[in-house]
Amino acid sequence: MTHPADLVITGCTVLVHDDREGIGFSEDAAVVVRNGVVDSVTTAAAVDGLPAAERIDARGQAALPGLINCHTHAPMAALRGLAEDLPTEEWFNDVVWPVESNLTERDVELGARLACAEMIRGGVTCFADHYFAMDAVAAVVAECGMRALLGQAYFSSQGAQGREQSLEFALRHRGTAGGRITTALAPHAPYTVDEADLAATAALARDHGLPVHLHAAENRDQTDTSLARHGVTPIEVLERTGILDTDVLIAHGTGIVESDLPLLARAGGRTAVATAPRGYLKFAWPTTTPVRALRDIGIPVGLATDGAASNNSLDVWESMALTSLIQKSTEGDPRWLTSRQALHHATLQSARAVGLGDTVGSIAPGRRADIVLVDLTGPHTQPVHDLAATLVHSARSADVRTTIVDGRVLMRDRQLLTLDVPAVVEELGERLPALVDRGHGRRIQAYDT
Repeated sequence: MTHPADLVITGCTVLVHDDREGIGFSEDAAVVVRNGVVDSVTTAAAVDGLPAAERIDARGQAALPGLINCHTHAPMAALRGLAEDLPTEEWFNDVVWPVESNLTERDVELGARLACAEMIRGGVTCFADHYFAMDAVAAVVAECGMRALLGQAYFSSQGAQGREQSLEFALRHRGTAGGRITTALAPHAPYTVDEADLAATAALARDHGLPVHLHAAENRDQTDTSLARHGVTPIEVLERTGILDTDVLIAHGTGIVESDLPLLARAGGRTAVATAPRGYLKFAWPTTTPVRALRDIGIPVGLATDGAASNNSLDVWESMALTSLIQKSTEGDPRWLTSRQALHHATLQSARAVGLGDTVGSIAPGRRADIVLVDLTGPHTQPVHDLAATLVHSARSADVRTTIVDGRVLMRDRQLLTLDVPAVVEELGERLPALVDRGHGRRIQAYDT
């Protein structure tokens, strides 16, 4: 007798990857989940009558691997809209870093709750977070059911204590929340973390088998300033301090230049880059992440949003569409990035970027059951001539009906099941006056690149 499945999703069109990693779609399909893992992807007819603890009729919907936000600062959802229409330096020095000196652990928790709710509603099942007071973020992830790569950020201005706290956090939380939490060391950036600290971080990463998640070559100004002051690019700093000898996730990289590419190529599959295009447009940065050049040398490029204080949104769906459009414009080639390529970056490449390439990123037997169901019946998604194009350029995050992580339904028919948003919004509203005060004249760091 067949044991009942934990979950059966039936009647949907499933995004699948072939053995050459091409994107395809299986129609009138079904997904069977057991013990948090995809047991099979089969036909709807094949599961007719199959016993299951839970069934979802997903006719008219597409089943996709859960989206991954490869670089964000989830608690900064509490600062959404606070620093608008400013150059990068003023954004940091005049608003964000003064306000962040006020942060309490409770502020961080509430911001993370708001962010996780937003991401679940947008079909994001996993995120890579880089912030302060990360014990609070880990607790939210454990409670709400998401998957996350978490790192406690630090600056060299904190002394050795910052680096030690980052390591302690990573070791304490690695593999927690039933394995849904993985961890990284999280130096802020080469312009706020000196070479001695970066070299020490690389050694710790190797000794403890931890990845490193940091900002580097975020924009061309940072690269130009590093060259003028030190004679090396930020990527060269990562190379000579040993960071590129670790599993490293580089946030943004719009300042990566041609001379950096051989260094990144030698690092091979140990390096990944996260691109968050909306923020680059908003800050009027002159360049974007060189996705094509990175892909040509085998560097995975995952999709991201950055924090909501700079991006105003944690919508990875929008990041996927913008990545495709901006790459077409930058390359002067409408054939790059195609919709199928964009979906590959949103799925397998994003999974690899956060170190989960063998675990999530596709709906296939043996993979964790991180799945989102997308409603295709709306007027803006009909008719469907090319489903990949419909998903990338017509569908929206609001079309996500159901979000599942490890086989657990976190949102069903647009209703969140694991987070209480009204309660978060009410308490956050009470705390905002103290949080946004800048009268003290302090800031946690100085932006000078």
